[in-house]
Amino acid sequence: MQPDPKAKALLFDCDGTLVDTMPLHLKAWEYAINFHGYKFDYDFFFSKKGMPSEEIIKLYNNQFGTNADPGKIVGTKNEYFRRNADSIRPIDAVASIVYEYYNKLPMAVVSGGSKENVMQSLAVTGLDKYFDLIVTADDNIKHKPAPDIFLYAAEKLGVEPEYCVVYEDGDFGVEAAKKAGMMVVDIRDFIEIE
Repeated sequence: MQPDPKAKALLFDCDGTLVDTMPLHLKAWEYAINFHGYKFDYDFFFSKKGMPSEEIIKLYNNQFGTNADPGKIVGTKNEYFRRNADSIRPIDAVASIVYEYYNKLPMAVVSGGSKENVMQSLAVTGLDKYFDLIVTADDNIKHKPAPDIFLYAAEKLGVEPEYCVVYEDGDFGVEAAKKAGMMVVDIRDFIEIE
């Protein structure tokens, strides 16, 4: 899981990569979907990790023929997530890379999650102080699987894309990092996450 020796910057997805939030996110999705009278589909929501939440609801509507209000569903989901954030833990194998390279290489969090949820997850786990840049779904940048969010982070850190190593746990993130011309560590190759 160590970065390539030629790495000049490390970019980390948040949910499911730095912090073990996926079980909580899925519970929050289930709560919000059921609360608003729709049917929760675990496989659908699990397969969309890394995407901005409102985009997920648009895809949900298309796939299931519903007319769910993205803003209302996501608001309910985020409220549930924040109420239960104390259960979030760091993913130790990835966090150890952060600790090892702190003040040695520039590092960024690049997430499809909301800024508030990402900041809360990082604060609860004590990881909030290690990063030079945090980019989220709230930033007006095209998100995963497009490469734009990773390219933006590389530019802000002042590092050419080919010298960035991206740590990811989702198919959309891996695809985006590859499109950006970056090196990728798919943490699923090393550790089992729910």
